[in-house]
Amino acid sequence: QVQLVESGGGLVQSGGSLRLSCAASGSIFSTVEMGWYRQAPGKQRVLVARITSGDYTNYADSVKGRFTISRDKAKNTVTLQMNSLKPEDTALYYCNTVPPRDDINWGQGTQVIVSS
Repeated sequence: QVQLVESGGGLVQSGGSLRLSCAASGSIFSTVEMGWYRQAPGKQRVLVARITSGDYTNYADSVKGRFTISRDKAKNTVTLQMNSLKPEDTALYYCNTVPPRDDINWGQGTQVIVSS
């Protein structure tokens, strides 16, 4: 079964940057649409960035112009570059397919905390 492992989160001041990475144990990234999701305390998990197998990208309005999603098919990784971070970006960040698949478990996520 495919395992997803997110990393790169941390504590950063408002206006700062972080780079999140997602690694998969299986070679799924090259053929499926992948996305980064986030879940803030007390809120539902939402999709914030997505990338197709053809590298077309799309972003939620809340992160457009600040976040960039990319993928390395050879390394089986998906990356989220986050710039100009705001306190409202504070959340647990996950990667998964778009839409999420029943045969792929959610990873542990990586925590992002943005201080004002």
